[in-house]
Amino acid sequence: MTSKLTAADHSRAWSLAWPMILGGVSGPLLGMVDTAVMGHLDDPRFLGAVALGAMIFQFLFWGLGFLRMSTTGLTAHALGSGSGQALRDVLGRAILMALILSALLLLLQRPIAWLAFRWISSAPEMIEQAQMYYGIRIWAAPATLINYVLLGWFLGLQRPRIPLLLMLLMNAMNIVLDLYFVVGLGMKTEGVAWASVITEYCGLAAGLWFVRIELSRQEGHLLIGHILRPDLLGQTLVLNQDIFIRTIVLISAFALFTLQGARMGASVLAANAVLMNFMHFMAYGLDGFAHTAEALVGEALGRRDVLALKRSLKVTVIWSAIIAVLFALVYAVAGELIIRELTDIDALRSLARDYLPWLVVMPLVGVWAYWLDGVFIGAMQARWLRNAMLAAFILVYLPALWLLHPLGNNGLWLSLFLFMLARALFLAPGLGRLGRVVAQAH
Repeated sequence: MTSKLTAADHSRAWSLAWPMILGGVSGPLLGMVDTAVMGHLDDPRFLGAVALGAMIFQFLFWGLGFLRMSTTGLTAHALGSGSGQALRDVLGRAILMALILSALLLLLQRPIAWLAFRWISSAPEMIEQAQMYYGIRIWAAPATLINYVLLGWFLGLQRPRIPLLLMLLMNAMNIVLDLYFVVGLGMKTEGVAWASVITEYCGLAAGLWFVRIELSRQEGHLLIGHILRPDLLGQTLVLNQDIFIRTIVLISAFALFTLQGARMGASVLAANAVLMNFMHFMAYGLDGFAHTAEALVGEALGRRDVLALKRSLKVTVIWSAIIAVLFALVYAVAGELIIRELTDIDALRSLARDYLPWLVVMPLVGVWAYWLDGVFIGAMQARWLRNAMLAAFILVYLPALWLLHPLGNNGLWLSLFLFMLARALFLAPGLGRLGRVVAQAH
């Protein structure tokens, strides 16, 4: 066997990537429905309240996204080792961690709300509605965090169609419940919040049903002693800790981008918000192959198979690059049309067009950061991920924001461009370590 790619390698990569790409695209559809349902009420404060409440949970749950990422890497390694018991143990430890974290969120929900709403400047009546939304939706935390775990577990098992099915089912249910509670029963902000809570728990029930089917095919039993093994539990905690730090730094980078844009005026802030949609859609395509890299790299390392590792790296980087080029071409050709569809304000359209070239080149540099993130998550090299993110943020992004400030919004976009490039450059040297880790394990 050689590291030369075959048609089967390309087919396998695509079979893992397309469900995640499609599942990712379903997310904005849900947000559009929430907006449309609330936007047709007689008072705009309800729409604003849902937007504020959803923003809090976006940051809160995004920060805990390490549950998905670490579970994917650990599961992929267990799959490569061929141990059904290890697959059970990884799932059990991850669910235990999700339960502990969700319990903390529920216990600390009042201090979290106080901190969050203290920094939100808005009308009192909108804040009151947003607090109502928060007070209801926070109770979805256990289901949301366990759903992260199940998503990561199925990705690590290379069963991406199950997460896709779950995401589509949950999005469809949330749409139906939104319409039932708000349009049918006449509820307002609380209707959208309850729709989200019910949807998360129904998704959890469906996910656990799929877990039961999968575990019936695997050897082993649920053993509390295995789940609570100090060495493996410690490994999981360290892995999650490093990914958590990496994620918080990434969130901070985008928060600083938004804050700096806001200081340049409402028009620049709005134009950047329009253009950020380009970044989000780019992420759906690139994340598909980043997740594929997580699964394939993790399995290869679990099998201690250097040739499989090389093929996994090759096939995922090739398709990631192709997707990135396609995004750049689409943005170059149809970018102005997309902007016109996103806003009706002529002045805003004109301003967004001025900065569109940054979005054309962004996929060509961002692709390497996305792909390498997937590789290192699959390899469970979270410390390298953490250190690279910290180095890119402290040594490149923060100085760039300060030094390029005289360039205005162009300087801001250039800073983000350099940050994405720096992430990839600081991660790249770690690639050579992966093969050595496998070789030394023989």
